[in-house]
Amino acid sequence: MKVLLINGSPHKNGCTYTALAEVAAELEKNGVETEIFHIGAKPVGGCVACWACKQLGKCAFDDTVNEALPKLAEADGVVFGSPVYYACANGSMLGFMQRLSIAGGQHLQFKPAAIVASARRAGTTATLDALAKIPAYHNMPLVSGCYWPMVHGANGKAEDAAQDAEGLQTMRAIGRNMAWMLKCIAAGKAAGIEQPVAEPKQFTSFIR
Repeated sequence: MKVLLINGSPHKNGCTYTALAEVAAELEKNGVETEIFHIGAKPVGGCVACWACKQLGKCAFDDTVNEALPKLAEADGVVFGSPVYYACANGSMLGFMQRLSIAGGQHLQFKPAAIVASARRAGTTATLDALAKIPAYHNMPLVSGCYWPMVHGANGKAEDAAQDAEGLQTMRAIGRNMAWMLKCIAAGKAAGIEQPVAEPKQFTSFIR
């Protein structure tokens, strides 16, 4: 079993990384392999609805999103982590997640997911709401912890997040709960319980 943890901060080893590393350590302790994927410091644009990905099998914009796709395909679970900028998730992480969802949604289906926010002060709940949109769309069970999944630290300072005892405790709870859910799913499959079969998508609008 393997979990891919996606670091949406431009700071590779900052507060968001510190939170994800705590989740990863707990997963490893419970026998689950992990990889932390950094989306990078370059700006990541959002989806432009060109739909080229349906023919290419990847995003038309060949950047960090396409680098993540094969890793996502191999993963059994995913953790999305974002810093808070201007009271919400940072723009690059939102663009990354939306394009990942469109170009690689088939690799997300029914995999357990968790979300993590890091902030200096406020905006964490708005960030969590934004991050949860992708798992909610792809039939992904959302793994929770013992508090809302957030840590606090100033301007990417990992040493600040490392002092957030309650936040790190929540990260460890997410790691344990993710490992437990993955093992339950594996045991179910071994017992002959298959994942649900999704119905074909029904697309409607308000004009017909």
